[in-house]
This record gives sequence, C-alpha cells and structure tokens, in this order.
Amino acid sequence: MLPFRSTLEGRGRGSVGVWKAGCVSTPIVVVAAALVDDLATPRRLLSARRRNPQQLAGRWEFPGGKVDPGETPVEALHRELREELGIEVALGREVIGPDDGAWRLSERYTMRLWLAVVASGQPEPLVEHDELRWLEPGAWLSVPWLDVDVRIVEALAAQAGVA
Repeated sequence: MLPFRSTLEGRGRGSVGVWKAGCVSTPIVVVAAALVDDLATPRRLLSARRRNPQQLAGRWEFPGGKVDPGETPVEALHRELREELGIEVALGREVIGPDDGAWRLSERYTMRLWLAVVASGQPEPLVEHDELRWLEPGAWLSVPWLDVDVRIVEALAAQAGVA
C-alpha cells in the first residue's frame, strides 16, 4: 500500500491515508464557501479553525463539507453552512479552480468553492470548528491554513487585490 495525502477524514481535509492500487474512481465532491464581507469588492475573509481530527486541529479552512446523495452542490453548501456556522448565505460566483474547473484536493476529493456573504445569522463555530476569524486585507494568509487550501487563499487574495 502506498501512502497518499487524503483530503477528508470524516469531514476534514488534509489527513494522511492509505491508497490501494485500482481503488481510485471519480473524485468525491466537497463544497465550501469563501465567506467575504462584500461580493463585489471582498476585503475581509472568514476562516474557520478545525477542532478535529487531532492531525488537523488548529489548522484553518473554508467552511463546507461533502455533498450528500440526492443533493446538488449548492444545496449541500447551504446545508453545511447552516449546520457548521448557523447562517444563511447569499452565494456569489463560483471560484473556478485550475483542475477541470474545480480544486483537486487529492486523488479522492475535489472541491468546488463559491464566494458568499452572510444573509442572516451570526457565524458561530457550532460543529467542526472551535474558532472563526475575519481576516483583514493583507492578512488572508496570516493563519495556518490546511495545506490544500493555501493555493486557493492565494488565488482569492490575488483576485481581490488584498495579497
């Protein structure tokens, strides 16, 4: 068996797993939101610190999770943000990734990401996270993001002109 970097353990991204030859199939789609203060001119970005599993605890990520059977990616994203943060959001554009339009996290997982703003509620770390932090312009990379999310934060910061 060969070690590989998995992106999800339960619902977290970035854990180490084991891969068996011949087991790779269509990647599992996970969804996430880049929560910002304004869709047209984002300045602040919300980051969420992982509570668990232990190997990911203390690292920061975009809130989101797996698409359940029968759900569209957009439905899954709204559900995940209600469950994880207790909020409703207005979605902006999808942030198209360099890997066939998505963000390849590993051989098993690919992520689709949307810009979003809070439409109702106050974000709180309810399930997967123990802290939320609004990152100011120029500080979007100031927290230890999960390795798989760093290139996404860099791309978002460049697009928003806040690098």
